[in-house]
Amino acid sequence: MKKLLLIISCCFFAANISAQSIVTETEIGDAESEVAQTPIAIIPEPVSLVKKAGMFTLPENVVIQAVKSVELKQSINYLSDRITTATGKFVSTVSNSAHPSVKLILNTQQDAQLGKEGYKLNVNSTQVVITANQPAGIFYGVQSLLQLFPAEIESKELVKGIKWKAPCVDVIDYPKLGWRGLMFDVARHFFTKQEVKQFIDDMVRYKFNLLHLHLADDEGWRIEIKGLPKLTEVGAWSVKKTGTFGDFTPPAADEPRTYGGFYTQEDIKELVQYAQERFVNILPEIDVPGHSLAIIASYPELSCTPDAVNYKVRSGEKIMDWSRGAPPTALVDNTLCPANEKVYVFLDSVLTQVAKLFPFEYIHMGGDEAPHNFWEKNDQVKALMVREGLKTMPQVQAYFEKRVEQIVISKGKKFMGWDEILEGGVSPTAAVMSWRGMKYGIQAANDKHNVVMSPTDFAYLDYMQADAITEPKVYASLRLNKAYQFNPVPAGVNAQYIIGAQANLWTEQIFTFRQVEYMVYPRAFAIAESIWSPIEKKNWTNFVDRTQQHFKRLDFAEIKYSPAIYDPIFIVKRSADKQLMIELTTEIDGLDIYYSFDNSTPDRFYPKYTAALQVPKDASMLRVITYRGKQPIGRLISMPVADLQKRAR
Repeated sequence: MKKLLLIISCCFFAANISAQSIVTETEIGDAESEVAQTPIAIIPEPVSLVKKAGMFTLPENVVIQAVKSVELKQSINYLSDRITTATGKFVSTVSNSAHPSVKLILNTQQDAQLGKEGYKLNVNSTQVVITANQPAGIFYGVQSLLQLFPAEIESKELVKGIKWKAPCVDVIDYPKLGWRGLMFDVARHFFTKQEVKQFIDDMVRYKFNLLHLHLADDEGWRIEIKGLPKLTEVGAWSVKKTGTFGDFTPPAADEPRTYGGFYTQEDIKELVQYAQERFVNILPEIDVPGHSLAIIASYPELSCTPDAVNYKVRSGEKIMDWSRGAPPTALVDNTLCPANEKVYVFLDSVLTQVAKLFPFEYIHMGGDEAPHNFWEKNDQVKALMVREGLKTMPQVQAYFEKRVEQIVISKGKKFMGWDEILEGGVSPTAAVMSWRGMKYGIQAANDKHNVVMSPTDFAYLDYMQADAITEPKVYASLRLNKAYQFNPVPAGVNAQYIIGAQANLWTEQIFTFRQVEYMVYPRAFAIAESIWSPIEKKNWTNFVDRTQQHFKRLDFAEIKYSPAIYDPIFIVKRSADKQLMIELTTEIDGLDIYYSFDNSTPDRFYPKYTAALQVPKDASMLRVITYRGKQPIGRLISMPVADLQKRAR
């Protein structure tokens, strides 16, 4: 009997082990199938991508084969670090191997199709090969390769239990435009050298290659200039304020001016090198003649206004009246005096040092939003107008811009300004950054000026991207869908003069680097695709799918982003009998909206939005949330009825 029980027990044990083996193999198969079925989500969309059968699996020992080259060092290090950090696998680099995992190849004969930044990426079941004409192409090929692996590859720490597989593909890719930029305003609020490096690291993931640093404004001067110490002793510091920028109370005399900072020249050299190693150029901007209160607070003699000796760096209090449109009426004179020769001596000193610090060919000298009301009543300016035969204030500013351009040129650099420099006449050699819509860029390009398109309509990342109830209030909105419609080379333009495009991040309402990230992503995805990918490859539905895959990547990379695409859009109207009516729509398809008017928190068992809502007579709050199927996906938004009443007026 004991023998029979033993036999039965052994059979049961063996059967159980076999069943466990079957489950384990099934789980493995399911995991591999899940990896294989994950959609390919490269941003920006490549010129050509052909998916093949099979998957490439990272081996335990990853061998990167590449010729010994200083120029390839960064791509090798970048790929090695990302693989090692997230996967824990060992990575080695060799110049020759019988069986390399990844081959990085610089073409000995130029492939005309690829140009300076293009690449070919071939992934098969045993090997990855990236080829390019130039090291920048290899670097961008590496970015696309990393986007083929599971999202966990973005992690800053080891992730276990992941099948490190990538789909087999053939990619041919190259950019539409050579200048692919993001502007980072470090003047309104100072961001540290490490935060600027992080900004660079984030942008290169999406093949941006130009960082426009806005280094000077009314709120701060951010770069050390030897021989002009007050620029950083005085001009770099303001009073720390919290709340809504532009509405702050004027600082009292006893409030400490300890908020701010600046970059030493050694810091700048470090940032320039850091950027260059990642194939990014840095464009410095010194914004003049307007937006110059930090300069004037430091050196009042550069103003047209005697009272400037009492001026302080702006801390967010109101200094402009925009009620009559542009140009604004200045409440304090934040302009350099175009009739004062000391101004040009000052700018020569500044630009001599700026030109040496930044190897990029252009220097941006601003030129935007300069108020003229203090100039109009200044005797020096009046005398200048008579002497130079100038009839209008735009012509006075044009005189200033042309003189500044000659200083820039004398330093071996090219001059660039915002599109206001077109007013009053501009030098034929000046380059224009078109921000007040596309029309000024089209005009300038057709007049044979080099143009970078950065219009407010599509590319101002400081604008709100969701409902104003959820964000620091800014005077305009730019949703992801609108940003994706950006076409920097519009019909009717002389395309050869469109040298690039960029998105701009002004930071008046952005106090922390986490908010910087939130405002940039995912809208920078849309900009990246608009300036890299062929226009015929752009597809909103496909882009949304890829964006949602990249949300997972940003989560692992610990980069903050806006989930605004999941938020409902409120459209407020009044019926014929003056009743308040609320229409709710969504930016993307496939979402359901649930709501409540009773101050409770809705979920999917609450009323589902199907038609315009009439607000109950005594309701004070509308709460809404979006779901995808059974899962909440949007933020809970609490909208006071009083706010809706204001919107309906």
